[in-house]
Amino acid sequence: MAANSSSTGSKSSNSAGGKQSGPSAEQVVATFQRMRQEQRSMASKAAELEMDINEHSLVIDTLREVDPSRKCFRLVGGVLVERTVKEVLPALETNKEQISKIIESINTQMQTKGRELTEYRERYNIRLVGEGESEAQGQSAASSRDSEGGGSKSGAGVLVS
Repeated sequence: MAANSSSTGSKSSNSAGGKQSGPSAEQVVATFQRMRQEQRSMASKAAELEMDINEHSLVIDTLREVDPSRKCFRLVGGVLVERTVKEVLPALETNKEQISKIIESINTQMQTKGRELTEYRERYNIRLVGEGESEAQGQSAASSRDSEGGGSKSGAGVLVS
Protein backbone atom coordinates (compact mmCIF):
# COMPACT_ATOMS: atom_id res chain seq x y z
CA MET A 1 0.00 0.00 0.00
CA ALA A 2 1.47 3.32 -1.03
CA ALA A 3 0.97 6.56 0.82
CA ASN A 4 1.65 10.00 -0.61
CA SER A 5 1.63 13.20 1.38
CA SER A 6 3.12 16.63 0.98
CA SER A 7 4.80 16.40 4.38
CA THR A 8 8.54 16.58 4.00
CA GLY A 9 11.33 14.46 5.38
CA SER A 10 10.98 11.47 7.64
CA LYS A 11 10.10 13.31 10.82
CA SER A 12 9.27 10.97 13.65
CA SER A 13 5.79 11.46 15.07
CA ASN A 14 7.11 10.37 18.46
CA SER A 15 8.38 13.87 19.19
CA ALA A 16 6.21 16.12 21.35
CA GLY A 17 5.53 18.47 18.43
CA GLY A 18 4.45 15.65 16.10
CA LYS A 19 1.74 14.32 18.39
CA GLN A 20 -0.02 17.66 18.69
CA SER A 21 -0.35 18.14 14.93
CA GLY A 22 -2.35 14.91 14.46
CA PRO A 23 -1.62 11.46 13.08
CA SER A 24 1.07 10.93 10.49
CA ALA A 25 0.26 9.88 6.95
CA GLU A 26 1.28 6.31 7.78
CA GLN A 27 -1.07 6.24 10.77
CA VAL A 28 -3.92 7.65 8.68
CA VAL A 29 -3.36 5.02 5.98
CA ALA A 30 -3.09 2.20 8.55
CA THR A 31 -6.33 3.25 10.22
CA PHE A 32 -8.08 3.61 6.87
CA GLN A 33 -6.86 0.18 5.73
CA ARG A 34 -7.99 -1.37 9.03
CA MET A 35 -11.46 0.17 8.63
CA ARG A 36 -11.69 -1.08 5.04
CA GLN A 37 -10.64 -4.56 6.13
CA GLU A 38 -13.31 -4.58 8.85
CA GLN A 39 -15.93 -3.66 6.26
CA ARG A 40 -14.67 -6.36 3.88
CA SER A 41 -14.80 -9.01 6.60
CA MET A 42 -18.38 -7.98 7.42
CA ALA A 43 -19.32 -8.29 3.74
CA SER A 44 -17.63 -11.68 3.56
CA LYS A 45 -19.50 -12.92 6.62
CA ALA A 46 -22.81 -11.64 5.21
CA ALA A 47 -22.15 -13.46 1.93
CA GLU A 48 -21.31 -16.65 3.81
CA LEU A 49 -24.53 -16.41 5.81
CA GLU A 50 -26.52 -15.76 2.60
CA MET A 51 -25.17 -19.05 1.25
CA ASP A 52 -26.24 -20.76 4.48
CA ILE A 53 -29.75 -19.37 4.04
CA ASN A 54 -29.85 -20.70 0.47
CA GLU A 55 -28.77 -24.15 1.71
CA HIS A 56 -31.39 -24.03 4.47
CA SER A 57 -34.05 -23.09 1.90
CA LEU A 58 -33.12 -26.01 -0.35
CA VAL A 59 -33.25 -28.47 2.53
CA ILE A 60 -36.53 -27.04 3.89
CA ASP A 61 -38.17 -27.19 0.45
CA THR A 62 -37.00 -30.77 0.01
CA LEU A 63 -38.16 -31.88 3.47
CA ARG A 64 -41.61 -30.33 3.04
CA GLU A 65 -42.30 -32.78 0.21
CA VAL A 66 -41.29 -35.80 2.32
CA ASP A 67 -43.35 -37.89 4.77
CA PRO A 68 -43.00 -36.28 8.27
CA SER A 69 -42.34 -39.65 9.91
CA ARG A 70 -39.42 -40.39 7.61
CA LYS A 71 -36.06 -40.47 9.32
CA CYS A 72 -33.37 -37.99 8.39
CA PHE A 73 -29.93 -37.08 9.66
CA ARG A 74 -28.80 -33.74 10.95
CA LEU A 75 -25.34 -32.51 11.85
CA VAL A 76 -25.47 -30.97 15.32
CA GLY A 77 -22.22 -29.67 16.77
CA GLY A 78 -20.13 -31.96 14.60
CA VAL A 79 -22.21 -35.03 15.49
CA LEU A 80 -24.56 -36.68 13.00
CA VAL A 81 -27.89 -37.26 14.73
CA GLU A 82 -30.82 -39.36 13.52
CA ARG A 83 -34.21 -37.61 13.77
CA THR A 84 -37.51 -37.51 11.95
CA VAL A 85 -38.46 -34.89 9.38
CA LYS A 86 -41.16 -33.45 11.68
CA GLU A 87 -38.47 -32.82 14.36
CA VAL A 88 -35.88 -31.34 12.03
CA LEU A 89 -38.06 -29.09 9.85
CA PRO A 90 -39.09 -26.59 12.57
CA ALA A 91 -35.49 -26.34 13.79
CA LEU A 92 -34.27 -25.59 10.27
CA GLU A 93 -36.91 -22.90 9.79
CA THR A 94 -35.95 -21.30 13.12
CA ASN A 95 -32.25 -21.38 12.18
CA LYS A 96 -33.05 -19.77 8.83
CA GLU A 97 -34.95 -16.94 10.54
CA GLN A 98 -32.11 -16.36 13.01
CA ILE A 99 -29.55 -16.27 10.21
CA SER A 100 -31.71 -13.70 8.37
CA LYS A 101 -31.75 -11.48 11.49
CA ILE A 102 -27.97 -11.75 11.79
CA ILE A 103 -27.57 -10.75 8.13
CA GLU A 104 -29.76 -7.69 8.69
CA SER A 105 -27.62 -6.74 11.68
CA ILE A 106 -24.39 -7.17 9.71
CA ASN A 107 -25.79 -5.08 6.83
CA THR A 108 -26.65 -2.29 9.27
CA GLN A 109 -23.13 -2.46 10.72
CA MET A 110 -21.66 -2.36 7.19
CA GLN A 111 -23.66 0.77 6.37
CA THR A 112 -22.44 2.42 9.56
CA LYS A 113 -18.85 1.42 8.78
CA GLY A 114 -19.27 2.80 5.26
CA ARG A 115 -20.36 6.17 6.64
CA GLU A 116 -17.39 6.14 9.05
CA LEU A 117 -15.04 5.37 6.14
CA THR A 118 -16.51 8.20 4.06
CA GLU A 119 -16.15 10.67 6.94
CA TYR A 120 -12.58 9.51 7.56
CA ARG A 121 -11.72 9.86 3.87
CA GLU A 122 -13.12 13.38 3.78
CA ARG A 123 -11.43 14.40 7.04
CA TYR A 124 -7.96 13.30 5.88
CA ASN A 125 -8.46 13.90 2.14
CA ILE A 126 -7.80 10.27 1.27
CA ARG A 127 -7.96 9.31 -2.40
CA LEU A 128 -7.88 5.75 -3.69
CA VAL A 129 -5.60 4.87 -6.61
CA GLY A 130 -7.51 5.21 -9.89
CA GLU A 131 -10.22 7.33 -8.30
CA GLY A 132 -10.92 10.71 -9.84
CA GLU A 133 -8.21 10.43 -12.48
CA SER A 134 -9.87 13.13 -14.60
CA GLU A 135 -9.79 15.47 -11.60
CA ALA A 136 -6.17 14.57 -10.92
CA GLN A 137 -5.11 15.47 -14.46
CA GLY A 138 -6.76 18.89 -14.16
CA GLN A 139 -5.14 19.52 -10.80
CA SER A 140 -1.71 18.16 -11.67
CA ALA A 141 -0.46 21.54 -12.85
CA ALA A 142 -1.65 23.22 -9.65
CA SER A 143 -0.12 20.54 -7.44
CA SER A 144 3.22 20.73 -9.25
CA ARG A 145 3.26 24.51 -8.67
CA ASP A 146 2.55 23.92 -4.96
CA SER A 147 5.30 21.32 -4.64
CA GLU A 148 7.84 23.63 -6.32
CA GLY A 149 6.97 26.55 -4.08
CA GLY A 150 6.95 24.51 -0.87
CA GLY A 151 3.25 23.68 -1.09
CA SER A 152 0.59 24.20 1.49
CA LYS A 153 0.17 21.52 4.11
CA SER A 154 -3.58 22.11 4.46
CA GLY A 155 -4.14 20.82 0.92
CA ALA A 156 -2.15 17.65 1.61
CA GLY A 157 -3.86 14.36 0.90
CA VAL A 158 -3.10 10.72 1.33
CA LEU A 159 -3.09 8.38 -1.64
CA VAL A 160 -4.10 4.80 -0.86
CA SER A 161 -3.84 1.89 -3.26
